[in-house]
Amino acid sequence: MNTSSAPTFADPSAIVDQLSIELGCKVADFGCGSGFFSLEFAQRVGSGGQVYAFDVLPSALEAVTSRAKTLGLSNVIIKRANLEKESGSGLASESMDWVVIKDILFQNKDKNAILGEVARVLKPGGHAILMEWNPKESLVGPDANLRVSPDQLRTLLEAVRLSVEKELPVGGFHYAFLVKK
Repeated sequence: MNTSSAPTFADPSAIVDQLSIELGCKVADFGCGSGFFSLEFAQRVGSGGQVYAFDVLPSALEAVTSRAKTLGLSNVIIKRANLEKESGSGLASESMDWVVIKDILFQNKDKNAILGEVARVLKPGGHAILMEWNPKESLVGPDANLRVSPDQLRTLLEAVRLSVEKELPVGGFHYAFLVKK
């Protein structure tokens, strides 16, 4: 654990260590990027679990495919998706144990649609981890006016009937909520 006061980037392994991930879980990674969280979850849920890695960028999905193959992971399902569209993931309702969202809300106009999709696909009692850029830290990341504050995110989550269980320590450049349906 970093004990210095300098901000740090999020470490997927250290973050997932804080969660109760069980073998066989189904996970959706919304806006997977290069797959750091997708691949970490894929290792944790084992061969009986599945991780759906969604992104709008084909290059990101190609990177996840390549990295999963290199790591010998066959439980990662790659899919291009526009999560701002209704049922944009294409997943069945109440089919996921976990949803991961990292650094995508600030990039999208229809945050309600994305969070509504999280609520739709999560099983009752399912969890999500939502991570966004810390609005108090400006050394790296998007412009301050694009960032979603913790208070804004709490309001958005309440609107789709998801509750914040706790804030997770994830490094100073970001903040994260553990959310339950």
